[in-house]
Amino acid sequence: MRIEVHVHGSLYLRKGATLAQLEAGMRQWLEYLDVENVNEIRSAEPSEPGVNYDQSARVLDICWTGEVGRSFQRTLQETLKAIGPLLEHASEIELTYYHEDGRDEFQLLFAGPSAEAIHQTQRRLMVEDVTGLLSRHFGPVEVGRVTALVNELFDRDWEQKAAEPEAADFQPSGSLVHFRKKHLH
Repeated sequence: MRIEVHVHGSLYLRKGATLAQLEAGMRQWLEYLDVENVNEIRSAEPSEPGVNYDQSARVLDICWTGEVGRSFQRTLQETLKAIGPLLEHASEIELTYYHEDGRDEFQLLFAGPSAEAIHQTQRRLMVEDVTGLLSRHFGPVEVGRVTALVNELFDRDWEQKAAEPEAADFQPSGSLVHFRKKHLH
């Protein structure tokens, strides 16, 4: 079964990272799409740029739509894990699956140079989301109390994961799944 997916985000490479290293890290995705290099990744939507690497700014911009199979998400997660060490800092990649029944499945994946960098980016995004939602109805004091609790939860989560025996293998790819009606940007 094939499904349409949109992948969106920007990844910022560290100084010294080369296009050859990036493409080696992206090998799984390149093979999945049956292309040789980053420049060949084209979106099914003509108005979208696809995947572009700006070498002078060291940015990999992704705005790509295509039909994919069941193994695509695993392929993308493995790709993000492989290019993580090349990144300057952690970033999120948005996936939107467009189901035939009109539902969209939205998910965030994360990539970064370390598990801690990814965890901090997840924290920042959660605090931004909670602040945005609550500030519509509550004042700064109430919002501050909730964001302090969110930070406490993230601190506890990190301590717990760091204490686990397999902490060295900890790769927080992150996943926030929710459904919404179809929305194109």
